[in-house]
Amino acid sequence: MDTIASLFSFITTPVSWVIVQFHKVYGALFGDDSGWAWGLSIVSLVILIRICLIPLFVKQIKATRAMQTLQPEMKKIQERYKNDKQRQSEEMMKLYKETGTNPLSSCLPILAQSPFFFALYHVLNSIATGKTIGVIDEQLLGSARQAHIFGAPLAAKFTDSSSKVAELGASLTDVRVITAVMIVLMSASQFYTQRQLMTKNVDTTVKTPFMQQQKMLMYIFPIMFAVFGINFPVGVLVYWLTTNVWTMGQQMYVIHNNPTPGSKAQAAYLERLTKHVTHHGKARRRSERAIVKAIVAKGRDRNEYERKFINGLTKAGLAAQADGSVVKSEGTVATVTEDGTPATAGTPKRQQPKRQSKSQRQSGGPKQAGEPTSLKKSDEPEDAKPGAAKKAPQKPGGGTRSKAQSGQRKGGPQRPKSPSKK
Repeated sequence: MDTIASLFSFITTPVSWVIVQFHKVYGALFGDDSGWAWGLSIVSLVILIRICLIPLFVKQIKATRAMQTLQPEMKKIQERYKNDKQRQSEEMMKLYKETGTNPLSSCLPILAQSPFFFALYHVLNSIATGKTIGVIDEQLLGSARQAHIFGAPLAAKFTDSSSKVAELGASLTDVRVITAVMIVLMSASQFYTQRQLMTKNVDTTVKTPFMQQQKMLMYIFPIMFAVFGINFPVGVLVYWLTTNVWTMGQQMYVIHNNPTPGSKAQAAYLERLTKHVTHHGKARRRSERAIVKAIVAKGRDRNEYERKFINGLTKAGLAAQADGSVVKSEGTVATVTEDGTPATAGTPKRQQPKRQSKSQRQSGGPKQAGEPTSLKKSDEPEDAKPGAAKKAPQKPGGGTRSKAQSGQRKGGPQRPKSPSKK
């Protein structure tokens, strides 16, 4: 750990300076030697770091969703070039370049937070060993060593001996109870964050190996925190528990307001958005218009929940526009095409003509509304028909339809009857 600490020694001075500045503020409220003053200073350091990492967190979300979208293509490349690892790697890099994705983007917040974590660990470890570091001088060092959180010193560990804990002015039982509770809370918060990501914010329409990896991480990370947590000082546990709680809340906010397309969270979000938009008659917030704009732009590529959202607007007499706004459909009945896109406003609904009976088709009527009327056959004069042949006069006694006698042909010479055999 000394080697790792030396690598990040350039950041220990800024970290110690930030802690001292927060300690001055909280020390005026709770006392310089109070555990609340030093504990809240660490919590404030976490909040400051996580606020600075929000842009990286947004990139992480975009990169993670892009990787989820590319999983089917990546699987095809792996199956196609399973015997040629070099070609497989080249095709993977080509796919990343074409789509503009980077697998390392999903790890940026963790990588960016790591230097602060190791710097804080080195600062607290120096306090535990009674060594000054950064801007923490002898006076601040003595104040930090006297600070306790619920009876446990900031520099104490779960694995410390009773004699070392006694030097810090605490009992071994208090230290182990407090550290055990913090480790359990730290592991539980990590598990819950990963679980809500898997159960609510994953596209259920595509089964990819990425989902199996996330399930494995859901159980591996809490175990890692529990194993390594027993070697962390109480101050570092405060830091790590705070950052886990921040991550959990941040993840809940993203799932609630910007869920992954095709996930259960998106279905719940679009259901809420449908009620909100139909109640107000428009998309009021910028985030709502961005979601509507993205759904309209997809066209035929919309998933089941997005088509349901468009249909819900249509039934309410509303139409989603390409710019993300929602307007009322006036003068026509709102319709939806086969691909789920709303019909253009002002376009009349196409009606299917009524099916005519056989007698109506033979007589040529009735006509549809708006069609020009024509003379019926009975109303046309005989001489007005060009090329019409004159009707032959009917023989007296002949009906409209002649009946052929039994055993005779209707026209031409008749066949003689064959003589009957006696």
